[in-house]
Amino acid sequence: MHTSWQRLAEAVVMTGGPGTLGEVLATMTADPSVVEEVVAAARAASPDIARLPEAENRRHIAVMVAAGLALVGRPEEPGDRVFAAAEALGADRAAQGVPIEALLRGVHAGRIRAVDIALARGRTAGVAPAEMLDAFVAFSRFAGALERHVISGHHRAVLELSRTARDAHTQVLRRVLNGEVGELGEEDLGRAGLRAGERYHCVLSDVSDPVRARSLEQRLAGCGGIFGLVEGRLAGLAPRPPAADTPLDGELLVTAPATRLPGIRSRYELCLTAVGEAARRGLRGVHALTELAGETALAAQPVLAGLLVDAYLGALDRGDEFHRELVRTARTYLDHGQRVDQTAAALHVHPNTVRYRLGRLTHLTGLPLEPGEGATVLRTLCWWWALHTWADGSSATPGT
Repeated sequence: MHTSWQRLAEAVVMTGGPGTLGEVLATMTADPSVVEEVVAAARAASPDIARLPEAENRRHIAVMVAAGLALVGRPEEPGDRVFAAAEALGADRAAQGVPIEALLRGVHAGRIRAVDIALARGRTAGVAPAEMLDAFVAFSRFAGALERHVISGHHRAVLELSRTARDAHTQVLRRVLNGEVGELGEEDLGRAGLRAGERYHCVLSDVSDPVRARSLEQRLAGCGGIFGLVEGRLAGLAPRPPAADTPLDGELLVTAPATRLPGIRSRYELCLTAVGEAARRGLRGVHALTELAGETALAAQPVLAGLLVDAYLGALDRGDEFHRELVRTARTYLDHGQRVDQTAAALHVHPNTVRYRLGRLTHLTGLPLEPGEGATVLRTLCWWWALHTWADGSSATPGT
């Protein structure tokens, strides 16, 4: 079989020239006993390499012997073909799951053994010491360059393999979140690190930039599960929810209660609404979906919100600064548990000012806001919803 080792050896031989030491090295390339010695040295130095078939280990020999052959009789550096073959060697090892450290341990050990053999044979062949010294100084220099290409090929392949696996995982994540889990087999789920019988938290962020998303994903590694960009936001399925003290850089995270995969779609839809509403309100940090239940439920009914605005605040004008001040005061009043003193502190005004503004709002709308007859929890909820919708200017026009 025409292996990468053979291709690299052939490429390097083409760069070599005549010379006594060159003949020694060329003879070594074709000598089965030399091959076996170098392979044995590489396998002894690296258990990861030793787990591969010996035929695969022969590709190490090309990296070591090629450097000497390439420099014999030629002062210039070898061509791109040699370096391309070295990068292919690194890529092959990455695909086989061999760590770069293990690969280099094998390469170094084999190279040292090849040099020892070459020196011994060079002496036997009568090669002048000065010639061998010059050749092996150049050999060492080029061997370093060759190894850098092995490393480059390995690194690029690892990134590509990681990207490929990541893309596959993201595709599974997208299908689960889109309600297609029934079309996925256990093998598909397993490759993505998911199990059909397990319960997972749907986690959704407001982060859309790929660089920031990758950084946030790394900070969420302790949650387990899988993460990826889905519909423009970093989303994930995690067996453990993010902790409240998760280090964030101004990001927003919403986490749904855990459920099995078939129930994830409905929770993902709620998280989408919750994240949008929480972001619009300027919330940051980690929030449970249940903490945002009210806002999420109300945000899903924009037309009804518009009807409430008309019913409760139809007499107000958004262009009137005094009206905007009344609404701001009323919102703060409800957000602070209908406590006049806390509302005054939050707005930095006197409590009597709060009472005056609430009275003016009641006069303009004809509907009481303060506790009293008819002030039920649901009536207060309607007031809160109408006030926030009016202030945000996000109500839909009824009848459209």
